[in-house]
Amino acid sequence: MRTKSIFTHESIWTPSRGCSDYPNDTAGFFQTISRPRGRTLRPGNPWMDELLSQTRFSIANQQSTASRGQHSSGPGSSNGSNVRTIGGRNTDGSPRFDQAVDPGNYLWWYIDGLSDDGLYGFSIIAFVGSVFSPYYAWANKSVPAQAEDFCAINVALYTPTKKYWTMTERGRSAIHRTADQFIIGPSQLSWKDNVLTININERVPLLGQRVQGSITVYTEQLFNHVVSLDDQQKHRWGPIAPSSRVEVSFNKPDLNWKGDAYFDSNEGDEAINKPFSEWDWSRAHLKDGSTAVIYDVRQKNGAEKVLATKFNPDGSTEDFVAPKRVELRKTGWRIQRNMRSESDQKVSVLHTLEDTPFYARSMITSKLLGEDVISMHETLNVKRLESNIVQFMLPWRMPRNPTRIY
Repeated sequence: MRTKSIFTHESIWTPSRGCSDYPNDTAGFFQTISRPRGRTLRPGNPWMDELLSQTRFSIANQQSTASRGQHSSGPGSSNGSNVRTIGGRNTDGSPRFDQAVDPGNYLWWYIDGLSDDGLYGFSIIAFVGSVFSPYYAWANKSVPAQAEDFCAINVALYTPTKKYWTMTERGRSAIHRTADQFIIGPSQLSWKDNVLTININERVPLLGQRVQGSITVYTEQLFNHVVSLDDQQKHRWGPIAPSSRVEVSFNKPDLNWKGDAYFDSNEGDEAINKPFSEWDWSRAHLKDGSTAVIYDVRQKNGAEKVLATKFNPDGSTEDFVAPKRVELRKTGWRIQRNMRSESDQKVSVLHTLEDTPFYARSMITSKLLGEDVISMHETLNVKRLESNIVQFMLPWRMPRNPTRIY
C-alpha cells in the first residue's frame, strides 16, 4: 500500500505544486485539534450577509403547503400520499430517504466524522440527482432528467498516511429507496432507532482498489431546521444531527476508530449552477457542546447571503451575526477560499484535505463567538464546475455504472 495522497495516483486532479498545504502526506493532519470536554473538536464542513432576511422553514408547516407547484405530491414518488417531506427528513428531524426528487432537481445527505485522537476522518455524501455529475448535466441540457437515474455515494477516508476517494454513479435500476433505507449499488444507508448505519462497498477510480466497511452514527439531538440558500428559495439546507458520535470499521483499508460526527442535508428545485457562483461553508464545535455553522453564499445576480447559526445540545438554535470575511491563500488549483472570523490573525489553513479544480475541503483555524476554533471548511466554485474542461475531466473521477454493482 502506497503512502501518498489519493490524488497522486489520479493525476487528473493533481494541481500545480507550490501550495504549501497540499496534502501529499497527511500524517498528523488532525493532531492540532483542540478537545472540548476531553474530546476532539467536532469540525465544521462539504457548504450567507442579510441575516435578518433569511427565511426559516418549519418542515411541519411546509408539509401542509407541500410542493408550491414544484414537487411531486408523494414522499417517494408522484404516486405517493398527499403530503411531501422537505429537506430529506421527517417532521421530527430524522432522515427520510424516499423523499420525491423531481426531474432536474437534487437531494443529498452529508455526513462527516473525526476520530477522538484527531488522526482519522471521513466524509460521505449520498446523492439523488448528483449535482457534480457530468452525466446529469449533459442529460438536463435538452429536458429535465430523472434524478433517480443519477445517484451516487461519495466516500472520502482520511488517514495519517493516505486518502481513499470513491464516487461511482448508479442508475435507477441499481438503487432502492424507502423511508429508512437508501441502497446505491453495493452500498447503502439505513436508519433505525436514531442510528444511521452506512455500509460501504466501493472501488477507487482507475486503480479499482476496494473500499469496504461500515460507519455507524449515533445521533444525539435531531433538528427540524431547513433554511433557504438563495433569493428564490429554491435551494435549502439544514443540519439533521450536527453533534453525534460515530464508530468506523473498515477491512479495506484496515480502519477502526471512534469519534465525533456531523449530519446534514441539501436539496434544490433546480440545478445548483442556476443561482450560485460560489460559496464557503464551515462548521465548528464550541466549548458548550454546540455546533456553529456559517454558510457564505455568492449568487450569480450579485447578491450575497450569509447564514450563521448555533445549534445547541438541547435542540434550540441561535442566529448570530457572522464576522467579517477573511481571504485565505488560494488552493493548488487557484480557488479562492474565504473564512468568516472575528480576528484576521487567528485565521490560517491547517490542512487542505481535498483540492480539485472546483472544490476544496480544508481544516481552518479562526475566532468565532469569542472562541478560538478549528472548523471543517468547504469552498465550491460553481463557475469552475460549469467549465467545459472540468466537465470533460469529471468522468475520470466519477465513473458511471448505471446497472451493475461493479
